[in-house]
Amino acid sequence: MLLSGCLLLGCLGVASAQQNYFDQWPAGDSPQEVGKALSEHFVTSPHQYTKTIHYSEVCAWYGALQFAELTHDDALRQELIKRFDPLMPGGAEADRIPKRHHVDDQIFGVVPMEIAIQTKDQKYLDFGKSFADEQWNHPSADGMSDETRYWIDDMYMLTMLQLEAYRATGDKKYLDRDAHEMVAYLDKLQQPNGLFFHAPDVQFYWGRGDGWVAAGMAEMLRSLPENHPDRARIMKGYRLMMSGLLKYQGKDGMWRQLIDKDDAWPETSSSAMFSFAMITGVKHGWLDAATYGPAARKSWIAVVGYVDQNHDVTQVCEGTGKKNDLEYYYQRKRRTGDFHGQAPVLWAADALLRDK
Repeated sequence: MLLSGCLLLGCLGVASAQQNYFDQWPAGDSPQEVGKALSEHFVTSPHQYTKTIHYSEVCAWYGALQFAELTHDDALRQELIKRFDPLMPGGAEADRIPKRHHVDDQIFGVVPMEIAIQTKDQKYLDFGKSFADEQWNHPSADGMSDETRYWIDDMYMLTMLQLEAYRATGDKKYLDRDAHEMVAYLDKLQQPNGLFFHAPDVQFYWGRGDGWVAAGMAEMLRSLPENHPDRARIMKGYRLMMSGLLKYQGKDGMWRQLIDKDDAWPETSSSAMFSFAMITGVKHGWLDAATYGPAARKSWIAVVGYVDQNHDVTQVCEGTGKKNDLEYYYQRKRRTGDFHGQAPVLWAADALLRDK
């Protein structure tokens, strides 16, 4: 009984610490308010970027669907599904279905699989799973997808599709593929300071690139069983990255477009992604709450300050390919309302609302 009481008090202490960091928000800054505003704005927003659905829109869709699920907002969920239905095969917007055998296109399958998870509707599951299966149609001899290219963006783009396939089906092959891929990227790309160059031949710490990594690892660790053989390696990489990020967070709570450059501008998409990863780590007990709770809270409040009166996230770095030229990264343009920024703010709101 004494042991049980101590364990209970310990759990209550952790819960209390989390509540202090992730509760009592300034007016207008609560995840419920911000998530609702951005989700409803997304429903009425036009498609962005290309004639096909862009991966950044997929990421915002996923964040909004998760928000609807967490807040039991059935009306919002139906609106989000209604937005997607024309993109089903034979639908009025079926020509927008991405077709390339490429990580940026295949991630499209995340949306129908998330809809399937929430509604149990087989047609969405079958459609979404087709993208996850195609991604491993021609694996390499060491079990890697032939879409592997060792850009850090892939540590979310590629892994999230397989993770959702596992969540939707319970089939462990998707999870094992996913974890194997993540470990290979960690072994090849993570630096001793915990951060990641954009690619092996482009040695700059681009903010959103590292944000994709942080978000991808946090998402995977949420679903990876404690006894999975790759969990310890991924957790080690995740914790090393979170420790490295702490050193570069600005006094304003933000991270920079180039993480290690004080003269780079504060960038919202990466800051929201890092906030999401830290919130998730604190809530699951992977990170020390007293160390990372204040950093995550400060980042959330700072990022929300960049959401304008139209519910558009400002100071979002434009889409960025890799280039071995420091000035190229310094000159990246700032966007407003870009889905690259809308998405991770929704993820962070979801993380704040999500129980362990």
